Amino acid sequence: MGLFRGRDDEPHQKFQMREKMIAVGDDYWIETESGDKVFKVNGKALRIRDTWKLEDRQGTTVAEIQEKKLSVRDKIKIELPGGRSASVKKAMIGIRDRFHVEVNDGPDMKVHGNIVDHEYEIERGGDKVAEVSKRWFRVRDAYGIEIEPGQDDALILAVTVCIERMGRGD
Repeated sequence: MGLFRGRDDEPHQKFQMREKMIAVGDDYWIETESGDKVFKVNGKALRIRDTWKLEDRQGTTVAEIQEKKLSVRDKIKIELPGGRSASVKKAMIGIRDRFHVEVNDGPDMKVHGNIVDHEYEIERGGDKVAEVSKRWFRVRDAYGIEIEPGQDDALILAVTVCIERMGRGD
């Protein structure tokens, strides 16, 4: 049983990330729930901003993630193939951790929950499109991302990388 209860008619994409904090220059793999390496997060150190490339198994970039270091508000931009893009911003007010994802070619998304403990949801138009949780792994340093069918896996995983980075508070 996955994180999405009562919706077993279509398979959900399930990925596993290690709780290893993202640092400039770090590379790590995003795996399927069975441990197959499917996406690599390739860290690149630049002077004005931190950059990560989300690459598939063949090394093709499926998303480029850029953090602006001199920005007044926390903001990370995601560039996807075909001129698509999104920006992840931390909400300025609120008791719970919240983020807003502006998507240039579709409806925006909201992220809310306990970011530090890797227990949060990603929603679009009030519907859950992904859930991040440590509950389904006994391994202490791992957490999962379960993505609804029909979603853009690369975008959702790139948003998760952004949230991981921004949730660190540095």
